[in-house]
Amino acid sequence: MAFVVLDILILFFAKRGINASRILPEKLSNGDLNPIQIEIENYYTFPIYIRIIDEIPEQFQLRDFKIDRKIQASSSSKFQYELRPVERGEYHFGKLNVYVSSVFGLIARRFSFNDAAMVPTYPSFIQLRKYNLLAISNNLHQYGIKKIRRIGHTMEFEQIKDYVLGDDLRTINWKATAKANQIMVNQFQDEKSQPVYSVIDKGRVMKMPFEGLTLLDYAINAALVISNVALKKQDKAGILSFSKRVENIVVAERRTSQMNLIMENLYNINTDFFESDFGRLYGDVKRNLTQRSLILLYTNFETLDSLFRQLPYLKGIAKNHLLVVIFFKNTELNALISNKAETIQQVYDKVIAEKFAFEKRLIVNELKKYGIYSILTTPEDLTIDTINKYLEIKARGLL
Repeated sequence: MAFVVLDILILFFAKRGINASRILPEKLSNGDLNPIQIEIENYYTFPIYIRIIDEIPEQFQLRDFKIDRKIQASSSSKFQYELRPVERGEYHFGKLNVYVSSVFGLIARRFSFNDAAMVPTYPSFIQLRKYNLLAISNNLHQYGIKKIRRIGHTMEFEQIKDYVLGDDLRTINWKATAKANQIMVNQFQDEKSQPVYSVIDKGRVMKMPFEGLTLLDYAINAALVISNVALKKQDKAGILSFSKRVENIVVAERRTSQMNLIMENLYNINTDFFESDFGRLYGDVKRNLTQRSLILLYTNFETLDSLFRQLPYLKGIAKNHLLVVIFFKNTELNALISNKAETIQQVYDKVIAEKFAFEKRLIVNELKKYGIYSILTTPEDLTIDTINKYLEIKARGLL
């Protein structure tokens, strides 16, 4: 009893035992680990043991969050934890609760700091920054992005240079060769200011979650990155989304405020996951996109039947534009396919899983018949594979 009374006195005698604050970023990056910092100042003249219980936004559903630390007398300390949001929107933080105990550990005094705050969660700007630096330095291949050998050339002249093995013989500049007494070739650069549109299907086929993140949010994150890469490559970037109707339209432009406009529209994409109307998309594209553009269509097809229903509209879009259909592998089926089947039910499940995986490859071949490019990718590799395809199209001068 004496130690309990002593513990109460030394903890509650000071009116202001500690001070704590939570340092939040301006916004959270969807699908990435975001650091949250906590600063604690100890005004006690003895070491204390603290337990931090932060009121984290309800979207995370963390019921057992706590941080236990020791802080020396009359000192301050910083702690950090990470949160990974998996949906866009507003995240509301509540109070910051700190329980303080002395060396006796018999009593804990609670300090509550009203650090309530709201932080919006935007599409993954952490990925955007990573690929932004790589695009500027032309080192995108370091992250698995392929270098594509150029086929043919455009008509935008850049310079005359010495011939090296592998240069196209058709680009030899005979006048410059005669003057320099060695073979000289014309070098051409990629055409610029070409429209690149990210078209995001926000219908029910995009509701499927992988690693907690829906296919729609994977597509939104990839659209943000590819728009930035296109702008760095001197092209025009734009976006639009569709389900029952076409919305969130950002006309392809190349201006300083374009990325902010694209990010805000991607952040505000909302959907009830209705059935997607590809006919409405075809009509809007035909009516509004008058210049030949690269259209990156993020959608998902599980069976050939689902593709055949939309194929007439895809062929219509591909007549006037360079269309790339991007859809997803079902990674949840991989474990089912790789596991050894031991019962009749497991054999049946494995065969069905292999059938679905095979149909995905058939969809790629079916699109190829009609000159429609496609990307069949896993959700986690979506950004890399999309940039690969964009660079390949630019290198081959297809647009």
